[in-house]
Amino acid sequence: MKELSEKRKDHRGRILRTGEGQRANLTYFYRYHMKRSTKWYYVYAHTLDELRRKEEQIQRDLLDGIDFAGGEITVIQLAERYLNLRRGLKENSKRAYAATLNRIRESSLGQRKIRNVKLSDAKTWFVALHDEGLKQNTIGVIQSVLRPAFEMAVDDDMIRKNPFKFKLSDVVPNDAYVRSALTKAQQERYLQFIRDYGHGNYYDDIVILLGTGLRVSELYGLTKADIDFDRRCIHIKKQLCRTADKPYFIAPPKTKSGIRSIPMTDAVYMAFRRVIENRGSPKVEMMVDGYSGFLFLDKDDRPKVAMHLENYMRLMQRKYVKLYGNTLPTVSPHVLRHTFCTNAQQAMLDVKSLQYIMGHSTASVTLDVYTHSDFESAERAFHRISKAL
Repeated sequence: MKELSEKRKDHRGRILRTGEGQRANLTYFYRYHMKRSTKWYYVYAHTLDELRRKEEQIQRDLLDGIDFAGGEITVIQLAERYLNLRRGLKENSKRAYAATLNRIRESSLGQRKIRNVKLSDAKTWFVALHDEGLKQNTIGVIQSVLRPAFEMAVDDDMIRKNPFKFKLSDVVPNDAYVRSALTKAQQERYLQFIRDYGHGNYYDDIVILLGTGLRVSELYGLTKADIDFDRRCIHIKKQLCRTADKPYFIAPPKTKSGIRSIPMTDAVYMAFRRVIENRGSPKVEMMVDGYSGFLFLDKDDRPKVAMHLENYMRLMQRKYVKLYGNTLPTVSPHVLRHTFCTNAQQAMLDVKSLQYIMGHSTASVTLDVYTHSDFESAERAFHRISKAL
């Protein structure tokens, strides 16, 4: 490229400034370099006025220490850079982030340069995603990647402001599916239905989940060594998980608080006794990441995983609706967990003990997400304390 001079002119005879030039297709360019760098950077524009607006912005950014060239990377490139710096992610988190990156990559905003993304652009995109059918929780995962990624870009002096730093609920309504806890009558009806029509395959699994609040992956991660019949307690130290890429693997509990011991009710105690009695002795005990002797096995003597129970409960739900109509809420393993927590709270178990049993890192999760109340339970609690009022 020829050396530029201040007297160089464009095709209309206008004098070009230092660093400015015009290409054969009549578009304009401006070249510059950062302080303490010999590398040249280029910006382009269709008109000279547009180019000079960009020049002014570049000069302001250079004076303020903003890396204009860094701001030229795209949104997806920034998101990938941010996630590449994350360490210690669990398998489920990696899957969620991979899906999030794909969604960003496929969007028009994902191909935009980060310096050109404004607050209104971010909000408009989230509204469009919601209009396409995405729930607030899913959009929240996207924000949980882009907000810290753009904050990193601010800290690196690539951009001035973080366009994803806003309260999501101000833009997208909270439309998450609310799981309802089963009433006492519904619990009895559901268990009786499973006993009568479920062929005995998963009855004890459901009784244990309903009586302990375990996550289904924690239940299926249990081995013989985790059950203490003398003290009547269950030791939770791990989860048995499965993904499309990894059929079986051991993971630590969801949080550090997930490592815990849970006491057994009589019903749970008897259910575990039946599980061990009916388990049999496989010719070969399957080993997963150094563990064997899993209590819950499928028909092929391989350890059960969450998918087994989830599919079974969906099948039983359809069968129930066919026989009795929609007279029960949709029941899933997580609904059983909700129900246990609600039962324990309504039985006046103190919140710190309940938090421990549920394996929650904070009591607010226990109270705000997993417990439900109604007039009858509030009325009973009120009568218990009425004499002190």
